[in-house]
Amino acid sequence: MTHPAVSTAVDLVNAPLLYKGKVRELYDLGEQALIVVTDRISAFDYVLDPAVPEKGNVLNRLSAFWFGKTKELMENHVVHIDVDQLGEAVKDREALKNRIMVVRKAERIDIECVVRGCITGGGWRQYQETGKVNGIELPAYLRKNAVLAQPIFTPAAKNDVGHDEDIPFEKMQELIGAELALELKEKSLKLFAFAREYCEEHGIILADCKFEFGLLDGKVILIDEIFTPDASRFWARDKYALDIEIDSMDKEPVRAYLSASSWDKNSTPDPLPLEVVEETTRRYLDIYHRLTGKSL
Repeated sequence: MTHPAVSTAVDLVNAPLLYKGKVRELYDLGEQALIVVTDRISAFDYVLDPAVPEKGNVLNRLSAFWFGKTKELMENHVVHIDVDQLGEAVKDREALKNRIMVVRKAERIDIECVVRGCITGGGWRQYQETGKVNGIELPAYLRKNAVLAQPIFTPAAKNDVGHDEDIPFEKMQELIGAELALELKEKSLKLFAFAREYCEEHGIILADCKFEFGLLDGKVILIDEIFTPDASRFWARDKYALDIEIDSMDKEPVRAYLSASSWDKNSTPDPLPLEVVEETTRRYLDIYHRLTGKSL
């Protein structure tokens, strides 16, 4: 059964709102914080209507799944994901079931740590223009979607407004310090290698992904979300091919619909058609099932 979409939790939580992102909302629980993953969906820097049922459940449950799998590799911010432990902090437990994460408060490091295992998307566009990605020179004559001999680390400086800015590793070292930059690079590559192997065993190619890290008592920990359809590019192995736009296992139906429409990308688009919303829900449920072997 598909549950009604949750587009915001501001009326469902008895705690101060600290931050409202495109999808996630962060609430203050004192020593800890509460992340609520809504069903909002964004594309081309616009939050769209309507919200996509079950999307937030999938993102939150998948993050919890991966945080559990990777905790031996990298400490993370998760305390628990049990809405029943929140007591008076929530007004509607059923609406928030499966979409909350109580976390330790960490100081966010303002670098988006991106790892690319294939040359596609924005990395492909850079390569076409310069033969490089974030200043990393790659072999000549690579084809779109080619698997790289070694995954590459291509960080971006985070901007809370507008796009994050792709930067070379040397710039990242200048911004946060050489030692910390190297630690984040090494952790990112190790996490990617772990997840890529797991995905391969489940018929999925992990083309690229992004991580966020924070500092807690001087120690680096993993925060935000990991290996979800919103933070990773998943391809079904049987759909893989060179030189094409591969249908990724995420909000691709939304992007495809908007790209084919007359929308100018400079104003709020019209509401999404029901069939696009339903197909997007199906995509999120499918990737969750393929990765975890479970259904929501």
